[in-house]
Amino acid sequence: MQQRHYKTAVMVAHDLAATAAAVVLTFLFRFQGGMLDERLHALPLLLPPFLVFAGLVYGRFRLYRTKWRFASLQDLAGIVRAASVLALALLVTDWVLVSADLYGFYFFGKIAILLYWVLQIFFLGGARLAFRYLKDTRSRQSSARAATVPTLLLGRGADIDVLIRAIEAGSVKKLAPRGILSPRADERGQFMRGVPVLGGFPDLERVVAELASRGEPVRRLVATPSALVPEASPDDLIARARRLGLPLARVASLGEGAQGPELAPLEIEDLLLRPTVPIDRARLEAFLTGRRVVVTGGGGSIGSEICLRAVAFGAAAVLVLDASEPALHGILTHPAILAAEAEVTGVLADIRDRARTHQVIAEFRPDYVLHAAALKQVPYLERDWQEGIKTNVFGSINVAEAAVAASARALVMISTDKAIEPVSQLGVTKRFAEMVAQALDAEQSARPGHPTRLIAVRFGNVLGSAGSVVPVFKAQIARGGPVTVTDPEMVRYFMTVREACDLVLTAASHADGEARTAPDSERAAVYVLKMGQPVRIADLAERMIRLAGFEPGTEIEIAFTGARPGERLNEILFAREEPRVALAGIDGVMAARPIFADRARLDAWVAELRAAVAADDRAAAEAVFEAAVPHFRERHARPVERAAPAAA
Repeated sequence: MQQRHYKTAVMVAHDLAATAAAVVLTFLFRFQGGMLDERLHALPLLLPPFLVFAGLVYGRFRLYRTKWRFASLQDLAGIVRAASVLALALLVTDWVLVSADLYGFYFFGKIAILLYWVLQIFFLGGARLAFRYLKDTRSRQSSARAATVPTLLLGRGADIDVLIRAIEAGSVKKLAPRGILSPRADERGQFMRGVPVLGGFPDLERVVAELASRGEPVRRLVATPSALVPEASPDDLIARARRLGLPLARVASLGEGAQGPELAPLEIEDLLLRPTVPIDRARLEAFLTGRRVVVTGGGGSIGSEICLRAVAFGAAAVLVLDASEPALHGILTHPAILAAEAEVTGVLADIRDRARTHQVIAEFRPDYVLHAAALKQVPYLERDWQEGIKTNVFGSINVAEAAVAASARALVMISTDKAIEPVSQLGVTKRFAEMVAQALDAEQSARPGHPTRLIAVRFGNVLGSAGSVVPVFKAQIARGGPVTVTDPEMVRYFMTVREACDLVLTAASHADGEARTAPDSERAAVYVLKMGQPVRIADLAERMIRLAGFEPGTEIEIAFTGARPGERLNEILFAREEPRVALAGIDGVMAARPIFADRARLDAWVAELRAAVAADDRAAAEAVFEAAVPHFRERHARPVERAAPAAA
């Protein structure tokens, strides 16, 4: 902190000295003889108040919010505006207060003021640009010495510029760009930050051969986001890279990475989705900075990513709660967690244990509780129905009540699109947990002050999460097939792990922000990501087989096994009777108002569920669910209904 204040003081001192120099040089360049002597004589009276005013103007235009190392055109624009205000102030002073009517002459005059304006911009902007140039030169030299991997960069100019800057700054290490391949014909033959554009994607083999003949064999390909959009034919690019035996990495976008551009292995799932839903980083940083966050199930595929995102967006402390020792150890030893400034701690606890859950959350005193702990595999929960109720219902109640008791600002319960008109134990237990949270939220909303908000987010199928269809298909392809699909008409919504976690944080920020002051008719309780059109699972299997280099039906068979108990052909995002809510200013997210029973009725149903589980009476438990969630009664009549899915 002291070092930052010191650097700011140095910048302020420089700018004030530059301002004084601009004024003095203006006099020296513009005036001579007696006119110059008279103005220099008045300088001690004029300069001090003008420097004070200049310092205020510089602060107003935020000249000290950016390090000189990262000076940009936006900073130069701020300098131009500040210099223009100072020049205008001199003009007004000269014409109004020191006018020719008083002295018989103008003290500055229009030409001198214009000269001052030019000098002021030159001194302020030139110093910053020179400093940046020197720093960039040193960074490029350092990066060049450390660069050991000859690389081809793939993508459009804007993306390539960001990547090369990251390489020069050292945030992306060891890459030595030897050339660029762009899908845009008008960029070929040009240079981008000194790196030549050698052709398009179809020229990959030729460019690699030419570089090898010059003694610069390419060892890596790096694809920017623009190289992986459907119009760029990424499937063909992957096939060419495989034939050449070159590893292909992708650049995680600024919206994905915690700090900036970073490289990640190119996975098949990177090509399976619509464009990623963008997030409002500034919103999430403002929301989480300095906050204390509990993540239940924090060692799982979803929970661990939520922990990483919370740390990346500035949370002061994160408590990871998980019943699995290996999962807890895995997230606590993650490199990003070990390097985080936040205080990240873990605790072994089972959310089924009410006393332990309350104790842990109360001692941590969280601002937000993000409830990701759950059992979610449909076939297992159909068989072991008691375990689903114990975790997804009783455990969720324990977490929700503990969050309220600890006076947390908000609890976000992670649910599923299978909770709508449920036909499975997973869906109905999640829907019941949503109803409990909504009843508690309504109860809290009647209290004065700043009561706890309780909301739910519904996920589609999360690519890369435990049990997701994509890793299952990848494993089946790796062993030669067959790839098993339950039904040729099966469709699902898909989202990435990062999209899912950002949805959780965005929903929490809205629930604890705009939704608090919204009228009851617009009070959101359930949030869903706009996931575009659902994907046909058979089409997904075919494309994955082709991306792996095989021909579906010939080299790798697709076997249709029939829908499993608790499955249906399509998923929907909101129940027919759920009223939708507009979310102003939040793109990519939808919401609905709550539908729930009163607290007394829910408590009675919970008591009946506890008795049914204790007696191992599945029929009694399902009778409770049928009473609480009427759509559940229809499950046997529509196990794999073929109604058109709701558009996202």
